[in-house]
Amino acid sequence: MHQVLRKHLPIEGHVAPGFELVRTEFERNFLERGERGAACTIYYRGVKVVDLCGGFRCNESRDPWKPHTLSLGFSVTKGMAAAALAVAHSRGLFELDAPVASYWPEFAQAGKEEITVRQLLSHQAGLISMGRKLTAEDLADHDAMADTLARQRPLWKPGTRHGYHTLTLGWYQSELIRRVDPMGRSLGAYFQDEIATPLGIEFYIGLPDYIDPERLSRIEGFHRYSMLWHLHELPPMMVLSGIWPRSLVSKSIGVLGVNNAAEICTPKYLNVEIPAANGVGQADAAARVYDVLARGGHELGITESTYRELITPAMAPEWGTRDAILKTDTLYGFGFSRPSGGFSFGSDRRAFGCPGAGGSFAMADPTAEIGFAYLTNKMGFRIFDDPREKAVRDACYYSIAGLRHYRAAA
Repeated sequence: MHQVLRKHLPIEGHVAPGFELVRTEFERNFLERGERGAACTIYYRGVKVVDLCGGFRCNESRDPWKPHTLSLGFSVTKGMAAAALAVAHSRGLFELDAPVASYWPEFAQAGKEEITVRQLLSHQAGLISMGRKLTAEDLADHDAMADTLARQRPLWKPGTRHGYHTLTLGWYQSELIRRVDPMGRSLGAYFQDEIATPLGIEFYIGLPDYIDPERLSRIEGFHRYSMLWHLHELPPMMVLSGIWPRSLVSKSIGVLGVNNAAEICTPKYLNVEIPAANGVGQADAAARVYDVLARGGHELGITESTYRELITPAMAPEWGTRDAILKTDTLYGFGFSRPSGGFSFGSDRRAFGCPGAGGSFAMADPTAEIGFAYLTNKMGFRIFDDPREKAVRDACYYSIAGLRHYRAAA
């Protein structure tokens, strides 16, 4: 039966010799794991060894997902934002252990005077809320957003614990960039000029008006209360805490007031900058950024000192690795998720990346020299290690192990 179905699967792309298992697992995602539309790109030692897309850009129209299709990556965007910060750090625009307020004086209010850039980028600042629901019009006004951000009070003592800054992290990163960049660019503009254009990739934080909507994949989301029926796939305490409006979880995930994350894939949200969640691009773009970073970042001008910061194993805050929002063990550094007890990825603790809501994931593995990205338009319920993405990722490592064994034998 699989042979019959496989003939009708709209899958395009290629895999290099030795990576055939990756294609097999990618196909199985559609045949056995309920995938609708997806793309996967893998770089190994600077060479693109996997570049696949399949299924449908839009399940209703049955338009196929093509190589030029762009898809919302949700928090995969955090990794692209972090890459922009790494470039800025390499250019000496800020120091990680300096107070944020030294670059942004208005930040020094409401108990934030001593928060360092490192703490902010490690989800330790406690700035998970905006105090009210934000509209797309709010997000379009960078100056007004800066005022709102500066007025926020930490919801725990900065540096003592960490908790996923679901949406707010990106806006704080963007205002930091605006303050230290001599040209005063927003994070989305900085990313385009300093990463996307030099690498020749398509990934946008704030979708330009000239992008044809027919190129965009349509996200299949779900109402957030649907998570109650998937407690076996999610941290139960995160879901249950999210029901209480005054909980840290609700404050972190409720900033925009959307009940279905797929609402972010509407024009009013795509055309503004949400640097923690609304990046739109190709899997090839995210994988390429991580490929460059995994190999030292020389093509982006990453310095040795910045690279050391990227790959040094993350340290837990004072109260340990328990995430105040995700209710599982996590580690963060420089804006990236790092391997932890709750989410193990890569060859070792030098790896860094960011999972996206619903099943997308992109990462760098410096030890194995891998840049990996998987984007999907059918949202699953896991925070990370979605069975579709993980099957492909595991196949990648299995293939590399086979290549190494073959070379050793030869």
